[in-house]
Amino acid sequence: MANLATTKMSSKGQIVIPEDIRKRLKLKSGSQFMVMGENDVVILKAITPPAIHEFDTLIAAVRKQAKASGLKQSDISEAIAKVRGGK
Repeated sequence: MANLATTKMSSKGQIVIPEDIRKRLKLKSGSQFMVMGENDVVILKAITPPAIHEFDTLIAAVRKQAKASGLKQSDISEAIAKVRGGK
């Protein structure tokens, strides 16, 4: 399968990713992309949300850092209330 293909943009700014590329990259309807453009180059980068279990390590690290810095649940609640225009 080729790494290169041509396509056209519609009057609505839509482009079609050729079928062989969609299949090879396992792209489905609703797939999301980051779009970068500069000069005459446009790059589409497929993005996928992380699985929920991937957050476990991040959450553990944040809790450890918060504990080490003395941050309390009440500090977080107060900060949220302040940003929301509360207390």
